[in-house]
Amino acid sequence: MTATSTLPPGSEATAPPERRGLARDGVRLMAVRPDGVVHAVFRDLPDLLAPGDLLVVNTSATLPARLDVRRRDGVTVPLHVSTTLDDGDWVVEVRRPDNDGPDLGVEPGSTVDLPGGGALRLLTGHPHPGRGSRLWRARPEPPATARAVLGAHGRPITYGYLRARVTLGDAQNVYATVPGSAENASAGRPFTDRLLVRLMARGVPVVPVVLHAGVSSPELHEPPAPERFAVPEVTARLVEATRRAGGRVVAVGTTVTRALESATGDDGVTRPAAGWTDLVLGPGRPVRTVTGLLTGLHAPEASHQLLLEAVAGPDLVARAYAAAVAERYLWHEYGDSMLFLP
Repeated sequence: MTATSTLPPGSEATAPPERRGLARDGVRLMAVRPDGVVHAVFRDLPDLLAPGDLLVVNTSATLPARLDVRRRDGVTVPLHVSTTLDDGDWVVEVRRPDNDGPDLGVEPGSTVDLPGGGALRLLTGHPHPGRGSRLWRARPEPPATARAVLGAHGRPITYGYLRARVTLGDAQNVYATVPGSAENASAGRPFTDRLLVRLMARGVPVVPVVLHAGVSSPELHEPPAPERFAVPEVTARLVEATRRAGGRVVAVGTTVTRALESATGDDGVTRPAAGWTDLVLGPGRPVRTVTGLLTGLHAPEASHQLLLEAVAGPDLVARAYAAAVAERYLWHEYGDSMLFLP
């Protein structure tokens, strides 16, 4: 399956697994190694890892990052709040009225009315200025924090393939403790408290990073915009210790991979780091520290596929997608999972 392929019919998870009669950790899990593919269930993860492996999770919590705003022509449209910048400006995506894609006709200086009062002025495209941008730097008038407005009026971001109503609890990982993501870092969604305990009892430590995921681009297939991240000292130290001992550093999701690799220097050493990352992994920047990847199945856009290939190589990724299609795995944030162990 290539970056230009379309998803096979019936392959989209249209509701959280709990609405489909499954436990949170009851989704399917495909373990992909050079010597073959194993089909399992997510709760089998401890049996697929070895004592001494290290599992790194993203503890960013999902915000209710969708607002219904009113344009000056009186039409109500969805607005997705991707992040806030260091100076307090918001980064937003104005959607078309039916939520089938971004409104690329937004003009600089235009405003939308926020729920509860006040307005949001769209200043310039982000991260690159210009009309026709998907993301916009915006400023609330009068000043207001995105967290306060979202807390009062927001709801989780959803896309057209979902048929069930999604709550903020549905879009939250069990270990999420640091609010800040516009969308769920969904590779970690199938974890349960019990599964985390079983991993630790197996001798697989679980350590945190934070990367606040912005809004994705399911229609335009863009690489991610700059995102705020932090790799704490204890995680950096255990990553280095695991590698020296011959264990695998398994990232739970592309957000963890991006955070860890952003904290890893040209010398291959992972150090504590925090700030903004615009890192895009691919042939020109292969991974230096991540040696395993747990991920959901997402529409095979170019940047996501390149990151998978940076960890597992193109042959293993192609084999995994072919198996996923053949075995009718489910895509998107409430679907099934793959574990790459190259």
